[in-house]
Formats: sequence, C-alpha cells, structure tokens
Amino acid sequence: MVIEHIAGQKTGTTPSLGEAQVTEARSRRVWTSLRRSRVSLISAAYLVVIAALAVLAPVITHVDPNQQDLLNRLDPPSAQHWLGTDEAGRDEYTRLVYGARISLFIAICGTIGGLILGTLLGLVSGFFGGWVDNLAMRFVDILYAFPGILLAILIVAFAGPSIWNLIFALTVFGTPTLSRLVRAVVLTFKSQDFIEAARVAGATRTRIMFVHLLPNSLAPIIVYASLAAAGALLATAGLGFLGVGVQPPTAEWGSMLSTGQQYIREAQYLVIIPGVLIFLTVLAFNLIGDALRDALDPRTR
Repeated sequence: MVIEHIAGQKTGTTPSLGEAQVTEARSRRVWTSLRRSRVSLISAAYLVVIAALAVLAPVITHVDPNQQDLLNRLDPPSAQHWLGTDEAGRDEYTRLVYGARISLFIAICGTIGGLILGTLLGLVSGFFGGWVDNLAMRFVDILYAFPGILLAILIVAFAGPSIWNLIFALTVFGTPTLSRLVRAVVLTFKSQDFIEAARVAGATRTRIMFVHLLPNSLAPIIVYASLAAAGALLATAGLGFLGVGVQPPTAEWGSMLSTGQQYIREAQYLVIIPGVLIFLTVLAFNLIGDALRDALDPRTR
C-alpha cells in the first residue's frame, strides 16, 4: 500500500481519500485546539494589530518620524502629541509606529533566514550522515560556543550596523538550534518503512528529503518559528539598546529605549512605552508558540 501510494505520487496521481481525510481531521483538530485557547487568540490579535500599524504607518500618521521641533522637546502626552515628544521634539507615537515596522521587519526576516538555513542544514546532516553529518554538526558546535547575542554583536561589529547585516546576524543566531531539531526528526524517520518504500519506488534523495522527511518536520519547525521570532525581536531590541543595532535617527524600539533612558527623570514615557511594547510583543510570540506546541504535540491530547 505504501509503495503504491509513493509510486502514485511519482506518476502524478492524487492521494487516497483516506489520507486526505486524515490530514483534514488533523488540521481541524489543531485549529480547534488553538481556538479554545483564549490566550493564543488574544496574542494573535495583538500581533495582527501591531503588524497592521507597522504596514500602514504612512497612512496612520502623516508626520515625518525624524521631523524635529526643539521648542517642544520632552513634551508630555497631549492632544497634539498622543504619546509626547522625545529629546529632539519628534512625535513619539509616530516613531513607535515606524519603529514597529523596522523591528518586526528585522526580526521576521532574520527568523525566516534562520529557518531556511537551519532546516537545510538539519535535513542534509541527518539524511546523509557520515562525514557530512560530522562536518555540519561541528560547524553547529562552533556556533554554540558563542552566546547568541554575543555572536550577533561580533557579526555586526565586523560587518557594520546596517539593517541587512542585522538580519544576517539573526539568521546565524537562529540556525544552530533548528538544525539540531530537524536533524533529530530526520534521524527518527529516515529508517522507517515509508522511507524504504520510497527508495524502492525509485524516489531520488532530493524527493525523499523534501517530500517525505520535511513534511514530518513541519510541526516542530512551526513551533520553533514562533519562539524564534520572539528571540529575534528581543535580540534586535538588545542590539539597538547596546548601540550596535539600527543607528539613529532611524526609529527602532531598542534604540529608542536606549536613548530614552537618558531622560528617565524628565520623561518616563520614553522608556516605559517602548519597553512595554517590546515586552508584550515578545510575550505574544511566546504564548502563540506554547499554544502551537500543545496543539501539534499528540502527547498533550
């Protein structure tokens, strides 16, 4: 039966009705589990709102985030400036909205880069084994030898503090953990009967990796992606706070928090609001990751 199904995939026939029903039932069960979690729904709604604000920043506010008004510097929240102004008289609300765009863009792109690189490394390492596995895992061990944030600082220090260098640093930052996770899944499944059946049916190595092994790795990859996005956002803010991330005058939550701490006595909102946004966004990603883990892990049911 398995060989016939794999041969059917190779010749372009559709999967059996039973398999389609199993996949649909599994998807329905996961969605039902997520809907029952009010915390995950609230977290998802919050992230949607933040993402919408970031995408629609030029529509929501027509003020230039870098426009200075030194006569109104450090003004408290008012009808004209909803969240006050910063040390240069720039509208804090506008800078937070544009800062969300930069922070989320860097974190999401860095997470996607880490997912792609880590998944490919784990697939190749686990499937081929031998010297390929040893070489790949030694490379991962070297990355693990550095604390993640320190490795990111090292990369940015050498490459320079630009947005794309930050994305590259976060890509490297997220690769080691996912590569080992995918490798473990591949090692678990590659010796099972359906993989042997695929080989007998004449499936190529590439097809086995990406059509049979990769789908079985999707559940842990999805869970890791949500948690990695939280870590990437926190790392982005941390690098900005340390002064090696996005450089002024570009608005970014971490750099805004770093600048605001110098005026914490006169304008506490310059520290509180960016800090709360970072905290809530990271928390939302983590809560969604926990909900996805519970929904996709059969041991929790």
